[in-house]
Amino acid sequence: MGNFLLHLSFLDWLALGVALIILEIFGAGGYLLWTGIAATAVSALVFLLPGMSWVAQCLLFAVLCVVSATLWWSRQRHARPTDQPLLNQRGQELIGRVFVVQEAIVDGRGKIKVGDGLWLVRGENAAAGSQVRVIGQQDVHLLVERTTQAPDV
Repeated sequence: MGNFLLHLSFLDWLALGVALIILEIFGAGGYLLWTGIAATAVSALVFLLPGMSWVAQCLLFAVLCVVSATLWWSRQRHARPTDQPLLNQRGQELIGRVFVVQEAIVDGRGKIKVGDGLWLVRGENAAAGSQVRVIGQQDVHLLVERTTQAPDV
């Protein structure tokens, strides 16, 4: 191992960088991307400064990893908020809307028709055809209450 460290070349760092970036493709959430970029940057510096010791190379890699991760974290933290905070949270988008009970709510459980699909609901008993308002979501169930308001289209 010591012999390997004494003879680190830019190709070793380049191989590490490429390997980390390839592994990022499998879903590391950005962490391996920035580490791979740091390794690639060390590769470029070792190519330009071939006499750099292995200790300096490893310290440079560590510093670049911390700097790139910190910059990425800072960017993510200050990312522009979306104008659609409920995107991909369909159940939350339905809160406040009124629907028709498709399958009677019996013993607190039933189904409502939303668009072309059926949703599981929990709430007070209601006959098929009656109107309910969505008041919340718990797991895969919408929480509903009876209403006399016209259903949303």
